Amino acid sequence: MRSFRDRDRDPALRARRWAGGLALALVLPLAGCATGTGNGTGTDGDADSGRPGASSTAPAPFATAAPEVRAQLRVDGDVRQYLLHRPPAPAADGPRPLLVAFHGRGADAAELRAKTRLERAATARGMLVAFPEGLGRGWGAGTRATKQRPDPGLDVRFTEALIKHLVRTERADPGQVYVAGFSNGGSMALRMAAERPALLAGAASVSGQLPTGDAAVEPTGPVPVMVVYGADDPVRPLAGLPSPPPDPKEPILPTRSARDSAAAFAAAGGAGEPVTRQQKGYERTVWRLGKEASGGSRRPDGTVQLLVVDDAGHTWPGSTVPPPEGFGPVSRALDATDTILDFLTGPGR
Repeated sequence: MRSFRDRDRDPALRARRWAGGLALALVLPLAGCATGTGNGTGTDGDADSGRPGASSTAPAPFATAAPEVRAQLRVDGDVRQYLLHRPPAPAADGPRPLLVAFHGRGADAAELRAKTRLERAATARGMLVAFPEGLGRGWGAGTRATKQRPDPGLDVRFTEALIKHLVRTERADPGQVYVAGFSNGGSMALRMAAERPALLAGAASVSGQLPTGDAAVEPTGPVPVMVVYGADDPVRPLAGLPSPPPDPKEPILPTRSARDSAAAFAAAGGAGEPVTRQQKGYERTVWRLGKEASGGSRRPDGTVQLLVVDDAGHTWPGSTVPPPEGFGPVSRALDATDTILDFLTGPGR
């Protein structure tokens, strides 16, 4: 079993309101990409793996915008980077769904894109996909301040700022904003869903759980959530890490089990008793959110789902990219990418 010095270490949170006008700081060419400039302001704040724009506030025209760009956004005094994938222009321009996808600890945006192929599946659904880069290749998924991350609320504010920026500049639909992630990035997606349910229309996590203990993240309102977890995860076990081992670089945060993580969102959404069914290669547990739940969710009639995948480790089910040594097997019984996007954008959720 691999040491728990994995990419799944999280930091903590001291909630603080992000502020300031936000715009694109710099867009660098990827393969044949356009470039643009701009800036933004804010206040300061845990693995796996050109042509200048006409205006900092005007959305780029889809007909001429490059399909993929690497861009920067200044938030809280830091220049934060992200990779943006745009789908082809439709016949008539209009708001587009947005997915923000968080990589795992020790990885980066390009690694998550290669592992998941989220941008390909999202293109078929007309979705924008933003792959943000974590500071120090990790995300602040918990609410405890650490020496390495004295401001545990930084990544929450960065994500809020990024969403607001893409709504303004890329015509992302504020009513169809979703988050997803792997490992530490999955925990980050769950934190966003827990603390900003009214901002999101859905969230999904693969191999990520809710932090607990003195770093606890508590869901505050109803939002559809899917948790996908390997039954044989050797890095961040299915049962969670209530008492994680120490780490010399950054403390590994304690976490709930995968089931307790999903159940916390179900409880916050006023869900009834769950229904569990065995399907080929995995077990699916579904809680249906209550219609009277408080919290301002756009979809109080959605679901919270837990998929426990047989013969799967700390990996992305369906991926063709080999995982690091010690992370366990990749299941072929489930395509996590299509399953997650179907859940987030489907009518029943």
